[in-house]
Amino acid sequence: MAVSIATKQWTLEDLDSLPDDGNTYELVHGELFVTPAPTFDHETIGARLTRIIDPYAERHGLGLVYRPKAVIQLSDSQVEPDLQVRQPQASRTATWRTAPLPILVVEVLSPSTRRRDREHKRRFYLELGVPEYWIVDPETQTITSIAIGRADLRASDVMEWWPQGASAPLTLHVSAIFE
Repeated sequence: MAVSIATKQWTLEDLDSLPDDGNTYELVHGELFVTPAPTFDHETIGARLTRIIDPYAERHGLGLVYRPKAVIQLSDSQVEPDLQVRQPQASRTATWRTAPLPILVVEVLSPSTRRRDREHKRRFYLELGVPEYWIVDPETQTITSIAIGRADLRASDVMEWWPQGASAPLTLHVSAIFE
C-alpha cells in the first residue's frame, strides 16, 4: 500500500520567522533547505572569485558582485547564492524581489550542498532565465558552466566568461581560486 506523506509548503513569511543562528535558510518553490555556516575554505574561494570577477564586471559595466547575504527572491522562493553579478537597483528603497535578474550566479559546492546545488538550484536558476550558472567544485578543482541552450562546460585549467554587453571575455585560470 502506498502512503502519501504531505510535506509542509514553506512561505517567505515562514522563512523570515526562522532564527538568525548562523545557518542559511533557503526556499525553492516552497521547499526549505538549511545549510550550516560556510567553512573558511568555502569563503576563501568566494573571496578569490570576487577579486577576479569584480574588476571585470566594473570595466564592462555589467553591474556589481554581490556575496554573501544577497538573495534572489520570488513569491515562493528565496535563495542565497555564494556569488552573483547583477545590476544595482535604481531606488534605495527597492527590495530583493524587484532586483534585476543576475547575469551570473555561482555556487561553491560543500558536502551539505552538493546535491541541492547540482539539482534543485540548477533547475531553479535555469527556470528563472539566469544566463549563466557556475558550480565550483573544490573536491575536483573544477568549475562547471551551465547555460540554457548549450552543453555544460567543465573547466579545470582555463575558462572564459563572455556575458552579453562585454567587449571582451574574462579569462579565468581555475587553479587561481583553489591555491
